[in-house]
Amino acid sequence: MTHDDASYEPERAGRLLRTERDALIPLLRAAPDEAYAIRTCCPGWTVRHVLAHCGSVLMRVVESRFEEGVFSPESNDRDIAERADWSNSRIVDELERGMTEAGPVLAAAKGRLDGVSLGEWVHAGDVREAWGKPGAYGGDGVPDALCLLEQFSRSENSLPMPSLHADVNGRDDPLTLGLTDGQRPPARYIGDAPTLIRLCAGRPLTGTRYELAGATEKELALFT
Repeated sequence: MTHDDASYEPERAGRLLRTERDALIPLLRAAPDEAYAIRTCCPGWTVRHVLAHCGSVLMRVVESRFEEGVFSPESNDRDIAERADWSNSRIVDELERGMTEAGPVLAAAKGRLDGVSLGEWVHAGDVREAWGKPGAYGGDGVPDALCLLEQFSRSENSLPMPSLHADVNGRDDPLTLGLTDGQRPPARYIGDAPTLIRLCAGRPLTGTRYELAGATEKELALFT
């Protein structure tokens, strides 16, 4: 992560979590239990699975539990299984605590863990998408999410992607994602922020409209 960049803000990752907390938690608490069994775009995961994963990851950050293999698919599955007998309200309680308390730890890590915040925000979009709620991969957190996306795309934690200049609707300055290799010109994206997030997160693009030149959709996926 380019935490020495002049544009880097240590508080951004925590701020994104708190912004999303204030929007998502009331939505979760108002939902009936059966809504938690709805499937999401994450293969094999229901809404409950996604939320259990999100809460467990944040509590690992809060408690600095980073044993070998943490955040691997196997580790994620174990964390979800450990919460199998929890009530949905307890799942939400843990998530709310993590979104509230992780910020200072993320700031102290100076960018090394900021991808966690971005991933949590994307998963909140997965829940909205599964429930047919508006604002999936959008909302008040978009400005911070786009900055984190730009930084994450250049980090060692990201899957490699070609350099991309993104002209995002409503944003004055273009984003520059990925690293230039000097062998191919930067790709170009023109469209809205939620669609760019979908592209980079490997989420469904059904119903979206955008322009992409110089790269394929699969090349832009930074994480799953």
